[in-house]
Amino acid sequence: MTLAERLESAWYGVGRTPWWTAPLALLYGALTGLRRVLYRMGLLRRVRLPVPVVVIGNLTAGGTGKTPVTIAIADSLRRRGYRPGVVSRGYGGSQREPTLLGESPDPAIVGDEPCLIRASGVAVAVGRERPAAAKLLIEAGCDVVIADDGLQHYALARDIEICVIDGVRRFGNGRLLPAGPLREPLSRLQRVDFRICNGGAVAPGDIPMQLQGGQARALVDGQQKSLADFAGQEVHAVAAIGHPQRFFASLRAQGVEVIEHAFPDHHAFTRGELAFNDDRAVLMTEKDAVKCLSFAQAHWWAVPVRAVLPQAFFDEFDERLRRFAGP
Repeated sequence: MTLAERLESAWYGVGRTPWWTAPLALLYGALTGLRRVLYRMGLLRRVRLPVPVVVIGNLTAGGTGKTPVTIAIADSLRRRGYRPGVVSRGYGGSQREPTLLGESPDPAIVGDEPCLIRASGVAVAVGRERPAAAKLLIEAGCDVVIADDGLQHYALARDIEICVIDGVRRFGNGRLLPAGPLREPLSRLQRVDFRICNGGAVAPGDIPMQLQGGQARALVDGQQKSLADFAGQEVHAVAAIGHPQRFFASLRAQGVEVIEHAFPDHHAFTRGELAFNDDRAVLMTEKDAVKCLSFAQAHWWAVPVRAVLPQAFFDEFDERLRRFAGP
């Protein structure tokens, strides 16, 4: 088990964090707190865009389901007549300069999550400087900017903040990195507009959300197949996401017998890593599938998920957005 895996286990109740994480957490908290104060005082510059900005993020390290929520909100906005665009840093990619993604972006260059969001039909721009990347979306005709994983990136002024919470793991031991999983103190929740809880226990004020699986899709020819068709079969399950166990558990819930293959989040796969030397089906997340298309095999399948949220949330979100949108 790596150090990162040992720390994560301790954050969520298995073992204790090493002693040296406590002083580092104090230092981390002081530095991030000072940064927030400097932005609040105007000593660090925030960029205000001429269109509404919606930030979607989380308080914890690791995956909580932000990308499916981003896609769901963008789809809802399009149905209501908006032209949304998503800005991302493009984590895991090599691109640094602001770039507007084309129809078939390369995940090695722009990152896996931007490719997945772009495949849903939404305009996407990536870049280390998010305000500059967001301006490319506005020039392309977008009238709402959604910042994916942008809760802690204060350089981009925002109108609506959404925090996505892992309903099973919640906030672990409630401590800051590296003594715990928190990027910011829990008090930060009091300043967000919406708290979306992905599965598990829903606290008062949280908006419940479920990740609903769809048809498995063959990477080679696009053939679709129900997950029920894999029930009772032993398959290789591949996940390079923030919380791989969520994916494995979702397959087991469908009666699939899983051989787990967990990789670090945003891992760049090679052909050899997925050569398991047998004829068992390989099931992977959509986020991972976009990185494997160039060397995919006939028995490899992507398992899509979509965020299911109450209609009342979309109605309230739209009402709040209209306060900031132009005519």
